[in-house]
Amino acid sequence: MFMALLLTLVVIIIVGYLVFKNYKAQTVLFLGGIVLMAGAIILGTGQILPAKSSTGLPWFDIYEFIKNTFSSTTASLGLMIMAVAGFARYMEEIGASKVLVKLAVKPLSKIHAPYLVLSATYILGQFLALFIPSASGLGVLLMVTVYPILISLGVSKLSAVAAIGTTQSLDIGPASGNSVLSAKNAGMDIASYFTSYQIPVGICIVVTVAVLHYLVQQWFDKKSGHVVKKSDLIAADSNKEEAYPPLIYAILPIIPLGLILTFSKIGIAAIKMDVITAMLISISISMLFEYIRYRDAKKIFSSIQVFFDGMGVQFATVITLIVAGQAFAEGLIKIGAIDTLILFAQSSGLGGTAMIVVMTAIIAGSAILMGSGNAPFFAFAALAPTVAAKMSLNAVQMLLPMQFAASIARSVSPITAVIVAVSGIAKVSPFDVVKRTAIPMAGAMIVNLIATFLLVK
Repeated sequence: MFMALLLTLVVIIIVGYLVFKNYKAQTVLFLGGIVLMAGAIILGTGQILPAKSSTGLPWFDIYEFIKNTFSSTTASLGLMIMAVAGFARYMEEIGASKVLVKLAVKPLSKIHAPYLVLSATYILGQFLALFIPSASGLGVLLMVTVYPILISLGVSKLSAVAAIGTTQSLDIGPASGNSVLSAKNAGMDIASYFTSYQIPVGICIVVTVAVLHYLVQQWFDKKSGHVVKKSDLIAADSNKEEAYPPLIYAILPIIPLGLILTFSKIGIAAIKMDVITAMLISISISMLFEYIRYRDAKKIFSSIQVFFDGMGVQFATVITLIVAGQAFAEGLIKIGAIDTLILFAQSSGLGGTAMIVVMTAIIAGSAILMGSGNAPFFAFAALAPTVAAKMSLNAVQMLLPMQFAASIARSVSPITAVIVAVSGIAKVSPFDVVKRTAIPMAGAMIVNLIATFLLVK
């Protein structure tokens, strides 16, 4: 067992180092998983596949496992994530996401309390994240629409960018790939996971972050000598109304969530509606809107390619990453690392609560180093049900704080896409921005754990 633990430690260190050095995460995780599974064969710590599904040669079983994982993931979870991404890309293409954001931020211009608007921006952005799952995409849209409003009210550039950069600090709702994966591993439908678990804990976190942004950004501005003074700056695209589709398009990104919640256990249970079906129905409705707008069938038929392209990109990036993470997790299981970790926790007096904290901390640290909320969660999500079961926990008690921790911690990484994107637009340093996001996100992480312990049973 000592050799197995030594090999595990070496592989984990190398995998972490390579990912931190921007080696392709999928390849690194695949190789890490293969090495660990090979180690399990050599050291006799675990059988890769049961006898009835084995190829007959343990070494081939490693690749058989990867093939089976690709097949099962793509056919179910993968297709859901691809459909969500394709729909989001189509909403961007036809301008529906843009008009939704523009319509939503309009009331903010009526408020004349700078830091109150700042907090409201975060809350509004987190709400919009339900329908616009791309953190960097949402961030850029808010930089075009609400950032000029914040600056005109006298908020500093860094404060405005910090609030906007954290508007998707929670991956929440059916449009989030992490949410879909978490619900799948928890063994429940996405509507139940969203309404029964994500919303109660998420509300606690959102309120905490909004209050902390209000206090922290004022403190930083005063400390830096910034003077709150109104300017005449207006939204950069205020005179470009022709760039926006009709306001009615704002309902299009909301349709999938409405369908999923309406036809579920909390609505009309007699009719079944899964994520993929909801996305396809919504695409059909959107195409009808586009046809009424342009009266050009060829243009509409051609534009749907954006949906398929979005699906393809997700397979190449997210689905392969999920499978690679599952291969790495399987290697950790087969070589005995997880059982050893659990035995150590039990013998040292660590209970389920401590294990949740440990797993959440691992995810958070990885997200900061990688600048990604997806990569670390995909790598460890498959382990959560196993660890939870052996610690007599409900799987969602471990998965939910891990999932939220990934996106919260991502907002403190100066190399994550959304922070880099919004910092670049405002011409400020992403390292200066994350100094401003650190305290709100630390508060979010603490409340994430506390709310989970109190509300998730």
